[in-house]
Amino acid sequence: MQERRTRRPGDRMVRLPRIRPWRVIVREMPQQRAVAFSPLLLVYGFVGLIAVGTVLLVLPVSSRTGDPTPFVDALFTATSAVCVTGLVVVDTADYWSGFGQGVVLVLIQLGGFGFMTSATLFLLALGRRIGLRERMLIGQSMGLSRLGGLIRIVREMAIFTVVVEVAGVILFSIRFWGEASPGAAIWRSVFHSISAFNNAGFDLSGGFRSLADYQSDPTVLLLTALFIVLGGISYLVVIDVLRTRRLARLSLDTKLVLVTTATLLVLGTAIMLVTEFADPDTLGPLSVPQKLLNAFFQSVTARTAGFSAVNMANLADYALFFTMLLMFVGGASGSTAGGIKVNTFGLLGATVWSMMRGSEHPGAFGRNFAGNQVYRGLAVVVLALGFLSIVVLLLTVTEESRFLDIVFESVSAFGTVGLSTGVTPYLSVAGRVIITVTMFVGRLGPLALGLSLIERQRPARYGHPTESVRIG
Repeated sequence: MQERRTRRPGDRMVRLPRIRPWRVIVREMPQQRAVAFSPLLLVYGFVGLIAVGTVLLVLPVSSRTGDPTPFVDALFTATSAVCVTGLVVVDTADYWSGFGQGVVLVLIQLGGFGFMTSATLFLLALGRRIGLRERMLIGQSMGLSRLGGLIRIVREMAIFTVVVEVAGVILFSIRFWGEASPGAAIWRSVFHSISAFNNAGFDLSGGFRSLADYQSDPTVLLLTALFIVLGGISYLVVIDVLRTRRLARLSLDTKLVLVTTATLLVLGTAIMLVTEFADPDTLGPLSVPQKLLNAFFQSVTARTAGFSAVNMANLADYALFFTMLLMFVGGASGSTAGGIKVNTFGLLGATVWSMMRGSEHPGAFGRNFAGNQVYRGLAVVVLALGFLSIVVLLLTVTEESRFLDIVFESVSAFGTVGLSTGVTPYLSVAGRVIITVTMFVGRLGPLALGLSLIERQRPARYGHPTESVRIG
């Protein structure tokens, strides 16, 4: 360590050590070491949850027959639960025992709440400190760009989730009370409330019927739709609406989510009514109010929830096609829903509209978008379409179903929706593995990709010459 001489009036010569600031920081770091996060931690966390769930579901105690479940079926179910998809190769109520259903429910709750958020709460409970870089990654995994009050928001999200799910249990228990014994009614209410809020689509109706028995029951369908929407638009949007209470003062992100969601719900309901109004296999036998109710419910559930009140195999081709569009878009960033997210879809839609109007800077609601956000949105959509193309190509080789059903199943898996035309239980082993990978990529792909793009982004020190490219 270097020394320097300092002379003060009236004092003798003293020797003072020259201390560099970084040495003080190094000495303090071991006492306040931060926990390091990276985008890969999301992947490792979800893989770990799926592995544990698979092992538990393979056990004989998980099945009603007491026989071990085939590994591929257990892996498929665990992945579907963790990724809150809802596609099943065996019926949840008919095949799994109470223990197996409990395992599925816990996987749904952890997967829907999000591994990064769950890990943050766990580390906070242990008294660990979350550093600045880690807060940035956690914030981006939740769809946040600001760091202020991040830990408080995580706690509030946990409380919001518990409060909404408990309210769902109470309301569904009132409805299901007379249909079964008190214990069975409460268990069914707990399962349905958590599955609906987390947009999972798992049910205990049996026989792969989903909610077809409640076509004419507005209480079950509307309550389910309510919890699907609450889970699919994210806590941040809900709290922004409750605190602001005025459309003009809402954030740009909240406005995009609400307007895009409402637009897609209205379009989905209208198209379902037009195409299925007189179909004797779907909405035809129902009264006009019931037709409107079921059309609305199918539009809501296509936003990655996976419940169905009609047989999806009986829908017209155009209705299936538009349902695939809704499944591909999904819900909001930071929510329990999947898909490319309505934030991304709304941003790109507003960008296209701005370009068509001749605006130099794309934006919406009097605000301009950041250029890097538009580029990231385009990257997510293009890569999602490319991945889906590969999945469809592989399934056309391994399966013998008609092409539209294969495409529908692929989009449902990628969007973590769970709607099916009946193909899933008859998939080959190779097909089940392909759909399993698709569900995993659909749940983590857009999020992990977005985090990776943000983490790799660096300010440009120099630029290349600009040159025009012919468009159109």
